[in-house]
Amino acid sequence: MFEWLKEPEQPAPQSQEEMEQAVIDQLKTVYDPEIPVNIYDLGLIYGVVLAEDGKHVDIQMTLTAPGCPVAQTFPGEVEGRIMELPFVDTCKVELVWEPTWTRDRMTEAAMLDLGMM
Repeated sequence: MFEWLKEPEQPAPQSQEEMEQAVIDQLKTVYDPEIPVNIYDLGLIYGVVLAEDGKHVDIQMTLTAPGCPVAQTFPGEVEGRIMELPFVDTCKVELVWEPTWTRDRMTEAAMLDLGMM
């Protein structure tokens, strides 16, 4: 009933580039709990590596400060969000502290959102 109300299904990513973009798009749905900007544009993602078939994703990320109250739970939240992608079977999120995060890692869009430009 009301089939016309359903969102059209997006085609599954086929190439490595499409899978990488799907992972980045998914990362952009995760927001820092203290700053209203997604973690990708905030510059918290230091690295994303996909297996050739896309079934495994390794992510290196940091937090804005080592004492961040979500340090224990945030990597698991990010992993869970990546695992929602239909082509991903496993994901490992590593929390790293070097190099130290600075606001220079933020995209222009994030700086605009936060009124820093």
